[in-house]
Amino acid sequence: QVQLVESGGGLVQPGGSLRLSCAASGFTFSSYAMSWYRQAPENAREFVATIGSSGSTFYADSVKGRFTISRDNAENMVYLQMNSLKPEDTAVYYCNRPGRDWGQGTQVTVSS
Repeated sequence: QVQLVESGGGLVQPGGSLRLSCAASGFTFSSYAMSWYRQAPENAREFVATIGSSGSTFYADSVKGRFTISRDNAENMVYLQMNSLKPEDTAVYYCNRPGRDWGQGTQVTVSS
């Protein structure tokens, strides 16, 4: 049974940082690309970042230079380091195995 479990969300002030984690299980993690998406209230879910099985990365323009996606294949974990956070980064962040599975999401709120 595939599971993706996100953690690390919370309330942070503008300019602050958070690190999201996603624990994956039920599949051969190292063989798959993994992604992060986010959904703000009344908005469609949008792509944030992806990391390939070999470690190659790709980012949405809105987060490029501020967010970093990484993975630990030994621990079946994928991370999203978020720096210089802005109020417009407020959303529920989802871990995703492309084309297949979603986590339950973790709330990130950027507010003073």
